[in-house]
Amino acid sequence: MKRLLYLLFILSLPLFASASTIIKLEIKSTIGPASSNYLKEGIAAAIQQNANMILIELDTPGGLSSSMREMIQEITNSPFPVIVYVSPKGARAASAGTYLIYASHVAAMAPGTNLGAATPVSLTPSVKIADSNTTTVTTLEKKALNDAKAYIKSLAQLNERNVSWALEAVGEAKSLSAVDALRYGVIDLIAENTADLLNKLDGRSVTVSGKEITLSTKNTEIIYFEPDWKTRLLSIVTDPNIAYILLLIAIYGIFFEFMNPGEIFPGVIGVISGVIALYALNLIPFNYAGLLLIILGIAFMTAEVFITGFGILGIGGVIAFAFGSLLLFDAETLGSGISIPLVIAFSLVSLVFFIFVLRFLVRSRSAKVVTGKDELVGADAEVLLSTNDGYRVRCHGEIWNATSEKVLEIGQKVRVEGLSGLTLHVNPIKE
Repeated sequence: MKRLLYLLFILSLPLFASASTIIKLEIKSTIGPASSNYLKEGIAAAIQQNANMILIELDTPGGLSSSMREMIQEITNSPFPVIVYVSPKGARAASAGTYLIYASHVAAMAPGTNLGAATPVSLTPSVKIADSNTTTVTTLEKKALNDAKAYIKSLAQLNERNVSWALEAVGEAKSLSAVDALRYGVIDLIAENTADLLNKLDGRSVTVSGKEITLSTKNTEIIYFEPDWKTRLLSIVTDPNIAYILLLIAIYGIFFEFMNPGEIFPGVIGVISGVIALYALNLIPFNYAGLLLIILGIAFMTAEVFITGFGILGIGGVIAFAFGSLLLFDAETLGSGISIPLVIAFSLVSLVFFIFVLRFLVRSRSAKVVTGKDELVGADAEVLLSTNDGYRVRCHGEIWNATSEKVLEIGQKVRVEGLSGLTLHVNPIKE
């Protein structure tokens, strides 16, 4: 009897257990090193937890091509299905997001979303020479465009999606709504929400690594995979606005330390910010011309302090600084750029810092000393008392011990020639 009950218990376990486990990731920003690392760790966690599939909720304006390709390699080499779902309503999968849609095993969109505009953008300025059919820049652009077309075409063929529209999205920067994407075979389905998506996925067959897998999404356990602190930190420092702020803090801090050696604090903050800024600039592409314009602008504003330029150097410095800040990061390449109000604010702060504050520091260095030992030397004093050890004199309202090489009289005016400890060395004032 006991054996029969045990057998019934074992047979009934599947009825109560979850049919499958889904690891859910949310990518709601630009595609960059942080999102690439997030997906890589998410897939590793899914393998460790023996999950059946990964669900990526996507809402991105695009991002770096290098990070996008890393993510696509993770998706296409995944041992289980990866579902990319453009959600919530109003979200988009622009530029690099379109490639991720094409790379996924199942592509879904919420109503009111869109995808497309997958033309690669280069930081290299476009220069065309008249009466010339080919230039170095044009050749590079053609290579990048053709490479992008071939890449998205191969992804479309891999997952049997619309090839012709994929090429138009890259070559002509076309976009599609969710309804049109489904009509043209760019995506597999439209779902109102995650529950609707799982309901429509149940029983669907997909091909993963050459094997056909039937999805079972009923009684599914969804586990949200949160990015760790490293991914969060990476996401922060690779934000163009944060990298820009760190770069300027580094410049200000190191410059202030050079102007006031021994302050320590601004130098330490400047060096730390500089190291983090260099790390960020190593991960995200930037425009060298923009960086040079920022440095040139600071140099002009600094020169305004030492050279009388009637404000021309200062104004030129602010203009160069502002243009350099705008050129430093390309918003179309990264998916987001430096905020215009931030550029205006830092341009004004830099103007105040390098002209007014720096001029104040320079003048304070050359001003006469009004306190301390150096201020006493040369000051006048009056002899109050003659003692066995010397004299007692009044200097600046204070009573001091004093010595002199000459004989002094009570009430005689003397001048401080030096200071030894708390004893003044004085001599009579010559009439």
